[in-house]
Amino acid sequence: MSLTVVVPCFNERANVAPMVAALGAALAGVEWEVVFVDDDSPDGTAAAARELARADHRVRCIRRVGRRGLSSAVIEGALSSSADYVAVLDGDLQHDETRLPLMLAAVSGGADIAVGSRHVMGGDSSGLSSPMRVRLSETGIRIAQLVTGTKMTDPMSGFFLLRRALFEKLAARLTGQGFKILLDLILASPTRLKVAEIPYKFRPRMAGESKLDALVLAQFAGMLIDKALGGAIPLRFITFALVGAFGVFINLLVEQLTRHAFRLDFGEAQTIGTVVAMVANFQLNNQLTYRAQRLKGARAWRGLVLFLVVCSLGAAANIGIARALHMENGSDLLSGAAGAAIGVVWNYAVSATLVWRVR
Repeated sequence: MSLTVVVPCFNERANVAPMVAALGAALAGVEWEVVFVDDDSPDGTAAAARELARADHRVRCIRRVGRRGLSSAVIEGALSSSADYVAVLDGDLQHDETRLPLMLAAVSGGADIAVGSRHVMGGDSSGLSSPMRVRLSETGIRIAQLVTGTKMTDPMSGFFLLRRALFEKLAARLTGQGFKILLDLILASPTRLKVAEIPYKFRPRMAGESKLDALVLAQFAGMLIDKALGGAIPLRFITFALVGAFGVFINLLVEQLTRHAFRLDFGEAQTIGTVVAMVANFQLNNQLTYRAQRLKGARAWRGLVLFLVVCSLGAAANIGIARALHMENGSDLLSGAAGAAIGVVWNYAVSATLVWRVR
């Protein structure tokens, strides 16, 4: 086997058969396989892939239960390969699989990684479906170029190819978080990678739904912070703490608004502000911090109630520890900071265990 094509997917049933047919036409003369890594799609994506696999040995499927995320899906798919080369492309048919032979030739010829680019001569990004997606993509590219110092025109690309041995070497350094695995690979390498950019035309989506939104960009920013800290602090804890800091702002804002608008006393206004902040924190954590275990429907309502209970206990621990330390050292700042830190750690640990636990 020369090439494994890893296709992370969620709700892409309609694209499975066309993807296999397109790869067969594009990779004529190449020994290849495709691995669909499906995050337990409710539309039956895994079943569609396995039906094809019964008649075509080049098709494989990994169905993941209880975990989600494009980057981690790519890692699992690539590590399941025994081929010399690994390519990654999305399951939505927007990447141009006909460019794979050129990418394979570039890496065989000496490049460390070949990247499909929409922004070099001959490339085209007109397949982005809305001005918002265009702005998000352009913003991500500028941030990535600034932080990494790379001259790549499309560091946010999800379409690339490299030697499996190189992927294996970098795998332990990857965060596995978010949707931008290419940038994770580049930042994980201890030496600068030689990149070959191959132009391609980004196609309009034919089926399924786009996964690109503002929260994806926020996850991308979190990955950069994680890399800057050398992985010393878990990325999820960083995100949880940042959401908590935003909650403090919401708390203060609501408190001031309710005091002036409704003439409430401080205790009443503080209580309302605290509840609103906790609800806002739950929503942000559900959409961002625990995106891969996102709660929906009735589970979201149960999760909200449990989160409120957890945070209430965390607030009690915060106040109790701060008061005890204040009695010992008399320092408002140090006592308050220690209590807040204990509260954040409590909320994070218990929320991960009870509210967003992996089933």
